[in-house]
Amino acid sequence: MDSADYTELALRLANADLTGLDRLRAALHDEPWWSQRVHEHDLEVLRTVATGLRAAFDAMIDGDAARVQAATNALLERHPPRPRLSGHGPSWHVHVAGPDAPPATEVAAAAAWGLAQGVVQHGTGRWGRCQAADCATYYLDTSTNQAKRFCSARCANRVHVAAFRARRKN
Repeated sequence: MDSADYTELALRLANADLTGLDRLRAALHDEPWWSQRVHEHDLEVLRTVATGLRAAFDAMIDGDAARVQAATNALLERHPPRPRLSGHGPSWHVHVAGPDAPPATEVAAAAAWGLAQGVVQHGTGRWGRCQAADCATYYLDTSTNQAKRFCSARCANRVHVAAFRARRKN
């Protein structure tokens, strides 16, 4: 298991537009084993998981450690990882669910595990939500100075250019 990848998955799932199966597949694009196998039932399950992830991220942003713990433990209880050693060709790795589990079972367990490991590794003060007015994307700030305010360079540039243009008008 690569906990950093699972933390990234938790963020991607929390930020995903889960209004349709194609959008879920787009959110899981880095994991074709999951994205190619998801169905409508998986979408319903993962909407609930995404809601739980957002509750945990909001609690971290609010600085509420008790809510972080409760939301994370609730996800882990509902979607526990069940590690399985797997070998495909010459490489060995660990899956968080059995090989016959539906994609939602493995994605949910991976996201719950990624959230928990993200909190253990980074604490609760490095999580944020983009401060661009038209964006609500969650992110993990791994910068040295912990000064991240935007989810991406694109959002930061858009906000800074708009502020620059506003100053030039005056």
